[in-house]
Amino acid sequence: MNILKGSTTQYDLDITFFVPCYNEEGNIEATLSTITAAMAGFSLRYEILIIDDASKDRTVDVVEKIMKENPALPIRLIRNAVNRGLGYNYFRGAFLARGTHYMIINGDNVEPVETIQKIIAHCGHFDMIIPYFGKNDTRSFVRRTISQVFLVLVNILSGNKLHYYNGPVLHNTDNVRFFRSETQGYGYQAELLCRLLHEGTSYVEVIVPNAEREWGTSKAFSLGNILSVSNSLFHIFWRRLEYFSFRVLKPSHD
Repeated sequence: MNILKGSTTQYDLDITFFVPCYNEEGNIEATLSTITAAMAGFSLRYEILIIDDASKDRTVDVVEKIMKENPALPIRLIRNAVNRGLGYNYFRGAFLARGTHYMIINGDNVEPVETIQKIIAHCGHFDMIIPYFGKNDTRSFVRRTISQVFLVLVNILSGNKLHYYNGPVLHNTDNVRFFRSETQGYGYQAELLCRLLHEGTSYVEVIVPNAEREWGTSKAFSLGNILSVSNSLFHIFWRRLEYFSFRVLKPSHD
């Protein structure tokens, strides 16, 4: 069920892959190769929308070199003058997207070809294709533990029962635009998913493999992101109360 069936937005592609980058000069080329390899088996029309979040390394130079040497690749590059955060760029990218569907592929190349293919295989059948790792999770013990704590908190606060809230979810672009959250940090996807689940949006969960980044360090555990995630958890619970108040405690007009 597409909750925005009445949308008049015209898209000329099937999928926009949003690729956020911040200091990913050692990973971005492999990320782009992974996307093109994954899509080789599909007839879907797609674009790769790269938003560089004011990188301090040679990420932009690497991307521009790839674009110059491979003019047939459907790549668009947007450069931020200042760092805006992953959540901000995710929702900004949705408004720039030319694809009916919208999916994040992180610039650190942690989504293998098989992961992308398993998600894309469900494109058009559900409004949200939500990946999770299950026993395939190859992350460190610390990262798995933190992720599990976040999962439990979101499920308790939202009343949902998903297996994962932070992966490369495939959305209808209209839904991302309409139900965008305000967070600039890493809790943006959890907020978006919870809002759409409350709206009754159709979804399927898909078990996928994952991988660790080969170059550089994760930016997920900075103080700013921790504070942002805390803010997201608050909003997730607050919106649950709002939905409950509106739908269950709604005053009768009889």
